[in-house]
Amino acid sequence: MERIITDPNEKQWGMLVHLSALSTFIIPFGNIVGPLIIYLLKKDEYEFVRDQGVETINFQITWTIIFIISAVMIIVGIGILMLIGFGIAWLVLVILGTVAANNGTAHRYPLTIKFLS
Repeated sequence: MERIITDPNEKQWGMLVHLSALSTFIIPFGNIVGPLIIYLLKKDEYEFVRDQGVETINFQITWTIIFIISAVMIIVGIGILMLIGFGIAWLVLVILGTVAANNGTAHRYPLTIKFLS
């Protein structure tokens, strides 16, 4: 049975580690930098943030690679459709992760390469 986090501060920081990926709309590669900063600041304080930080960073690195490949595929003509489709999927998955963490449950992203453990 998975542990549900009840500490409001731990849930809030866990949620923010997912939500900070949206900083990519303001800062280039903010989807990796945002979660990384929160992870580095709070990983020793909250186990939930450490777990969700690693999960989020792995997801963001994986999907950054997917977006770069999609951008290159614009040359072939299918890249625009790939960027739109993957962009919508990315946004939905980030929102699902944010909501799960806010509810105090650990979220596992699909289609993620485990760079960190």
